[in-house]
Parts: sequence; C-alpha cells; structure tokens
Amino acid sequence: MIRRQTALPEPPQGPLGKLLAFIAGATLLVLGFMFSVVLLAVVAVVVLCVWGYFWWKTRELRRILRAQQEAAPGGASQAADIRIIEGEAVVVEERDSAPSERQ
Repeated sequence: MIRRQTALPEPPQGPLGKLLAFIAGATLLVLGFMFSVVLLAVVAVVVLCVWGYFWWKTRELRRILRAQQEAAPGGASQAADIRIIEGEAVVVEERDSAPSERQ
C-alpha cells in the first residue's frame, strides 16, 4: 500500500505538545516582528543617508542659484511681487438647429 505524505504535520495531541506548539509559534511571531522593525530601521537610515548626501552635494548649486536670483534685475523682491492667476477656459460652440440658415 502506498502511503501518502502530507505537507503539514499532524497537530499536537497532548497538552504538552500544544504548549510547545504555542511557544514555538509565539517565538516565530516575535522574531518576525523584530526582523521587520530592524529592516525598517535600516531602510530609514539608508534613505536619510542618501538624502543627506544629495543635500550636501547640492549646497553649492543652491548658493549659486540664490545669488543669481538676487543679482537679477529687481532682485528677489520682484519675484515675490508677481501674481499668477490660474484658470481654465472652455470653448463652447453653439450649433444652429436649422440647417437652412447656414447655406
């Protein structure tokens, strides 16, 4: 007779087996949570390092752009006085219902 192999083991039968299964499950759950917290912290540190590197490397460029803006005619105060009004326009065409008037 061919015996079937199951993917999952049989559940523990006695109270000691159930207790050990509970302890093993709780341990795996805590370890998984700790791993995810450590991974999140590592990702946050890497993102902060990349942002800090980018900020440090572009500081001279920001200084040059700020100086050019102030040296422009009117300086930075003129740029602050400009008002932009945003809007939307829709073209509406009225069509005649009588075709004889167009001819």
